[in-house]
Parts: sequence; structure tokens; C-alpha cells
Amino acid sequence: MRGRALSISVVPAAPDPYRSTGPIRSTALSAFKSLPAAPIATKKPVQDTRHGITRTDDYAWFRADNWQAMFKDTSILDPEIRAHLEAENAYMEAAMEDTKGLQKMLFSEMRGRIKEDDSSVPVKDGPFAYGTSYVTGGEQPRYFRTPRDGGEQTLLLDGDKEAEGKGYFRLSGIDHSTDHTLGIWGYDDKGSEYFTLRVRDLATFQDRDDLVENTGGGGVWAPDGKSFFYTLQDENHRPSKIFHHILGEQQSQDRLVYEEKDPGFFLSVGGSLLDDVIYIDIHDHETSEYRLLSTKDLFAEPAIVAPRQTGLEYSMTEGGDVFYILTNADGAKDFKIMEAPVNAPGRENWKEVVPHRPGTLILNHLAFARHLVWLERHEGLPRIIVRDRKSGEQHEIAFAEEAYSLGLSGAAEYDTDVIRFTYSSMTTPSQLFDYDMATRKRTLLKTQEVPSGHVIDDYVTRRVFAPAWDGERVPVTLLYRKDTPLDGTAPCLLYGYGAYGISIPAGFNTNCLSLADRGFVYAIAHIRGGKEKGYAWYEDGKMEKKTNTFKDFIAAADFLNQERFTSYAKIVAEGGSAGGMLMGAIANMAPEKFGGIIAAVPFVDVLNTMLDDTLPLTPPEWAEWGNPIESADFYRLMASYSPYDNVEAKAYPPILALSGLTDPRVTYWEPTKWVAKLREKATGNQPILLRTNTGAGHGGASGRFQRLEEIAFEYAFAIKVAGKM
Repeated sequence: MRGRALSISVVPAAPDPYRSTGPIRSTALSAFKSLPAAPIATKKPVQDTRHGITRTDDYAWFRADNWQAMFKDTSILDPEIRAHLEAENAYMEAAMEDTKGLQKMLFSEMRGRIKEDDSSVPVKDGPFAYGTSYVTGGEQPRYFRTPRDGGEQTLLLDGDKEAEGKGYFRLSGIDHSTDHTLGIWGYDDKGSEYFTLRVRDLATFQDRDDLVENTGGGGVWAPDGKSFFYTLQDENHRPSKIFHHILGEQQSQDRLVYEEKDPGFFLSVGGSLLDDVIYIDIHDHETSEYRLLSTKDLFAEPAIVAPRQTGLEYSMTEGGDVFYILTNADGAKDFKIMEAPVNAPGRENWKEVVPHRPGTLILNHLAFARHLVWLERHEGLPRIIVRDRKSGEQHEIAFAEEAYSLGLSGAAEYDTDVIRFTYSSMTTPSQLFDYDMATRKRTLLKTQEVPSGHVIDDYVTRRVFAPAWDGERVPVTLLYRKDTPLDGTAPCLLYGYGAYGISIPAGFNTNCLSLADRGFVYAIAHIRGGKEKGYAWYEDGKMEKKTNTFKDFIAAADFLNQERFTSYAKIVAEGGSAGGMLMGAIANMAPEKFGGIIAAVPFVDVLNTMLDDTLPLTPPEWAEWGNPIESADFYRLMASYSPYDNVEAKAYPPILALSGLTDPRVTYWEPTKWVAKLREKATGNQPILLRTNTGAGHGGASGRFQRLEEIAFEYAFAIKVAGKM
């Protein structure tokens, strides 16, 4: 609707100590000299009126009308848009020209920490054990199997061979049939996350004629190996349909098993270890619903377990004659585990097995013939709990470091006492263990090898807490060399995300050692919006409380400056996707507290995106951010923090924005518009850079070394603006 324009302030009316227009204290001005003129985007004003409020968007034209088709064929991109992106890339190259030697050095260091001919420890399943490997120089994984108890490897799928001649190539893995004769494998060769599925004969290693396109990336075999189930991505890139494909038939003949009519819900399909049920998982960010299909009757109507109810979440795993159900039902904010009979799993039959314990968040669960296992987080640290299903006795697997990461991978078989898990910390390379749940014996299978060498005692990892504006304590994980002076002179890369309940693990990352070795303090701010401190920590950083996420990150910067781990001028902030929104918000709120900002595929055009229900993620994400179409309150709230809408005439620090042309999650026009507006409004001479990868999507480059080149580029920017070149 177009009507009389009303003014809207996108700055909170009340004074806010987290917003500032103070001077930049960055040393980066002298780092960027003699740059050519920056691209200036043409203004083509478009007005939009909602809730009686009219906004004008000068750069809306960057959103190509044919964006959906362009994701599959980038050659049809509007020439004017392409010309601008190319000009931005050229300007970025000029600004970063003097770092090319540094980028090569960083890439060499990071590559030198990777065991190029690495191989996983195979996972046993029936007569075989399955694993992945890489060859020296190889970009893509290879999938192999061996006899169950060891022996010669058989190569099932060679990713490097399949990627030949393609600028972008990403495998989704290979899933073998129950009888181990066939495998479903998938690939995306554009970066748009539309995966094509093929079926491979595991005896001849030849692909059958079956070709299934526009999928979510995987399939679930029926037990007889004659058909499989998959998720189809619709024209808006939403997984909205589950199909049943019978081998030998055309995709057009596939049977529709379930279609989700509500665009706010996504679908996924999975199978059980016992091969007797197909799970259809329907969910948004706060509500879930499961439908079950018995593999005894593949053509039956999937049965609902518990009908969707706003705010009710649950997930399921099978334990023989019962299902174990992880849920937040009945006020269990940090979740509890219930059980229900396999033949009557409705909510009326749920019985409590593991009670809710406030402050101890259960993350996921697995069931085996004799044990129930779950991963939980208590006091910000993960631990694995093993429960004997018969006796009810339980024990935990935990570690003593101040901050660490723990991953539960489980097992591929149901009738087993042995599970597998990984452990690492910021200083300790990843370790892979087999764990006997009956004897409680840990067996170390593999320790991550760092070919160039890594001396654990040369580094320090710490967990500190930054006081937030409301009295909360924000966990911050630190990594630095023992000889790094903590007198305020050390540069710092401060990373944050803070959305969707995703917790950032304090795990081993060989790449950040290149920063630590140059005197950086590498810091992760575990801000609200994640679940590091339980589900309440997530709730305190979403919807109407979203600004807590931004304030927590600024509080982390304040603490690191105050405690002399670094100083404001030397803090380079980094975040990607929803973490890129964080970067845009803190750039507007407290630009003087950051020496530089790296925003990877940044979700910065929040209000416009949440108003556009044709975009892939918009309807499902109203449960995360709010729905500004229906609610004037959420409209005003988003207008108050949306980075693009809040760019002002002020001095911003140097900013590097990274984008992918075929990104379906954060579309390329968001960072493009943001950079154009920043360059228009910003005072001072700090560079605003945009790098668009025209051959990739949300995840960037697909190959393992190609990805290292991107990280080296980002780190070179951080080193440059911190004055450490």
C-alpha cells in the first residue's frame, strides 16, 4: 500500500549507552593509502509503506527480479548489477593488494597444519566399516569402506574426480542401502544448495540412470533397497515436500508422501537404526511436529505423533519397543526425555525418563539396545551422560579443561555397547574416542595430527566472564600464546554469532593459530541468542530481546579492553550470517570500540528481508525475529536495530563484507546494499570493502584448500587493520 508518508526514527528514543558516535581509535587509516575511487551505487528510490510508516530504499534495485532463476544460472544476472559487483571486487582487490604476500604466507601456514592425506577411523556397520579420506593436494573427500574388522579399502566415491571441470562442487555424502549394495550420493555444483541425487552400484561403482534434482542433499533408503525418500526444495528454496522414489523410475513419477502447506515450516526426512520407521520432521524455530511412516507399509499415510502446538518442541529416537522423546513439554525449558510405546507414541502416552533440570540443557539423545545416551550442557560446558536402560544407573563423561568442545557421534548400529565421541579445546587437537558404555573404558582411536607441529604448552586457553548491562555474565573463551603481553597492546579478533540457539564450541581450530602466533588474542563471545548457558540464554537473545545479543558483544569488547587483554583500537570483530547482522549492529551502536569489522555473508537488511515472504528463510524465521508484516511492534523493533536501516553519518571503522552470488540464505543484495549505504553515509576515510564470490553461495568456496584461501584473506584484513603487517 502506498499512502501518506510518516516519519520513523530508527534510533531508540531513549538515551542508549551502547550507541555512540565517538571518534574512531583505529590505527588503520595509514594502512589503506592511495586507493582508487570507490564505486558509488546509483540511487533508485523505492518507497514501502507498512503500518502507516513509509520508508525509502535507495538501493532496492540490487535485488534482481529473476533471482530464483539466477541461482541456477548466474549468466542471466542483470548486467548493471553484475557491473557494480565487479567494480566492488576490483576496488577490494586494490585495497588489499599489499596483503597478497601475507595471504600466501597465511595460506601456507594453515595448509601446513593439515594432514593432507588424512583418513577417518571407519565406522562399523554390518559386514563393513565406512569412512572418508583425502589425498595429498585433493580438495574433495573420498568415501571408502573396508571389511568390518579391517583390510583393504574400497573406494566408493571420489570427490575430486566428480568435481573435475566444475568451478564449484560440494558433496552431501553417500548413504548405503541396508544390504550394502547401493549408495545414494548428492552434489551441488553451483553453491545454491539445490542438490542432485544419484544412485551408485557399490559393486561396479557405476551410477544408475536414476537422477533426482532440486533436493535438500540426502535420501533415506527403504529397508529393501528398492526405493528411497527425499526432500524436495521448492521454487522458493524451501524444503516443503517429501517424495518416495522407486529405483528405475523417472523423478516425475515419484510419489508425494507429505507436503507442508505452511511456508513457515521446513521439512526433513530421516531413518532409524533399526530400519523400521521413516521420520518426517516438521519444524520452525520454536515448534515441531513428527510424522512416522512404518517401513512395513511404505505407501501408508504418515501418522502424527504430537500435533504442532506453538512453542512445543520435540525430537525422537527409537529404542526397540519404545520411542525416546526429547521435549520441552510442560515447561521443561531446558528439555527432558520421555518415553512412549512404539505402537502408541502420542503425547498422552509420554512418560518421564530423564527429568527437567533448570540450567542443564539437554542438546540431543541417542538410544541403543542397552543404553540411553545424551549430550547436555551444564555451567556452559558439555558432558555426555550414559544411562543403563535396565537398571537406570547412569554416569557421565566429562573433561577437566577450563573450556572445551565435546561431540557425540554415536554409532551406526543399534545392538552395540560402543559409542564414539570427539573432544578438543582451543589448545588441544581433536581426539576421537570409542567408549564402552558397559565397562566405561575409553579407547583413544586418533589424535588430530598437525604436520607443521603444535606445542600445547605454548598456548593458553581461558574462560572469562564479561559483565553485561543487566548484570548477566557473558562467557568469553580466549586463546593466546603464553608470551603474549596482556598490557593492552595485543590485537584481538573477537568472534560472535548469537542466534538460533547455536552455541559456538571452544574447540581446536588450527587456522586461528596463525593469529595467535602473531600476537593476537583470539576470543569467542558466547553471547545471548546461543544456548551456552541454557535455553533461557537463547530466549534472552531473540524476538523482542534481540538487542541483548548486540549489547553482550559490546560488553565483551569492553571487558577485554578494561582487563588489558587488548584495546578498542586493536579489536577486529568478526561474524557471519546472523553473526553478520551482529557485526552490522555493533558497527552502528559502538563503532569507536572496534578497529575493524569482518562481516561474512551478513544478514544486514533485516527488516526488508523479514517483510519479503517470497524469500527462502523468511516465513520460518518469523519465530526467531518476529513478523513485521503482521505486527507493528515488531516492525518498529526491527527498524530500530536492522543494520541497513540504521546506517548514519558517522565514522565507521574499516569494514570487510563477504558475499556469495548464489547464496539462498543471505542473498547477495543484502551486503551489496549495506556497503553502498555505508559508503554514502560514512564520514572519514576508512575503507568499506565488499568481496562477492560469483561462483559460490552461503558457505563460500567448496574445496578444503579453497576455503583456506578465503580465511587467509579475512585474516590478512584483520592483521592489516590491527597494524601488524
